[in-house]
Amino acid sequence: MDAAFTEEQHEIRRTLRELLHKRCGPDEVKAAVRTPPGYDEQLWHQLAARLGLPGLALPTAYGGVGCGPTELALACEETGRVVLPSPLIATAALAAPLILALGSERQRSTLLPALAAGEMTATLAVPGGRLATALALTGPNDGDWAGGGRAGGIQARQVPADGGGPATGRWRLYGEAGQVLNGHTAQLLVVAAHTGGFARSRTRLFLVRADAGGPAGLLRIRQTAMDETRPQARLELREVPAELLGEEGGDAAAVPGALAATGARAAAALAAEAVGVADAALARTVGYVREREQFGRPIGSFQAVQHRLADLYVALQAARSAAYYAAWSAGRGPSGGGADAAAHEAPEPGAGGLALAQALETLRAVAAEAVQLHGGIGFTWEHAAHLYFKRAACDELLLGPVHRLRARAAAEAGLFPQGTGTGAGAGDGPVVALRTREGAGA
Repeated sequence: MDAAFTEEQHEIRRTLRELLHKRCGPDEVKAAVRTPPGYDEQLWHQLAARLGLPGLALPTAYGGVGCGPTELALACEETGRVVLPSPLIATAALAAPLILALGSERQRSTLLPALAAGEMTATLAVPGGRLATALALTGPNDGDWAGGGRAGGIQARQVPADGGGPATGRWRLYGEAGQVLNGHTAQLLVVAAHTGGFARSRTRLFLVRADAGGPAGLLRIRQTAMDETRPQARLELREVPAELLGEEGGDAAAVPGALAATGARAAAALAAEAVGVADAALARTVGYVREREQFGRPIGSFQAVQHRLADLYVALQAARSAAYYAAWSAGRGPSGGGADAAAHEAPEPGAGGLALAQALETLRAVAAEAVQLHGGIGFTWEHAAHLYFKRAACDELLLGPVHRLRARAAAEAGLFPQGTGTGAGAGDGPVVALRTREGAGA
């Protein structure tokens, strides 16, 4: 592995950092999250036009820049540095890779150029708030996480053609999904739903056009979230028209694999974003302890404070290395589209989830120390330190918990023998083993 970045990668980082530094101070971020969309739409279009940010990891054949997960991770690190509220993760890390991997040629050529140009945003809607499970980050995604044909979840059924006759390619979705990233503004929804009823249930992905007010039966409600920079929504679908992602009669068995491959790339991007947030929080804290005086000297001159900051710095560098490695691992193999694209890309098992766990844990530690070392002012909600603290708390709720990310990574890497919880209901066996070792002081 060559850890050195290319000049093009350095230029992506420099250009994005300069632009965000001018437009995304804490006050600008707080103002953007209180707008109806929850982010600065003008800035989003500027990032798309100047840098091609939404299409950074998409092939040039579909209007993208033609880069890969490493470049997307570097961009996410810079957006994390300013805690940028944007639909980047939802569009570029979740929805677009699934359309590229599973979509028909018509769907890819129609949707991906619009996503790459920033003309359209998209997101992945998973019922039950089980995004991490759907992406195979906290457990296997071959179970009933999308409803299993039972009550709840989201169900899909084919409807007859006009005038009767057998069911055609027309689908209707019924159900509910919460904690959908940017779900209240995304013009395109990639919805995970179950087909076939209880006896022959299987998970498929469907496309729902939500622009122009959305179809009849679709209700989108922005949820109140602790972290306002990560807007989420609840979707209620009542017989909503939908289109199957991919060809009718396609292989449903490809869906879990495509979701898992997308999860590996998304985990790398999210880990890099968390590293960027932690880096900014640590830099702000170091600057503060250099200036804040107590007992006639800067508090940063006290050895106890220096030791705490040094420990955070070491943890941050380790998390950064893990995030970069996960992005490099996710980018191995051909990056072309097609239904079997995800099968050709074989990242190292567990690398993405392990990097994400380490990044989230590091961010939580850095954010907590940032609040404490800022003293009384750090405990006020208005201070910028709480942008980092809220992101740390809510990302782990959305994508974790950390111990399940690690347990799943260990199971994927084959660290546990057969029969210790690596099957359905995953995580329980490895989690028990990890807790036992922790309790024993291993």
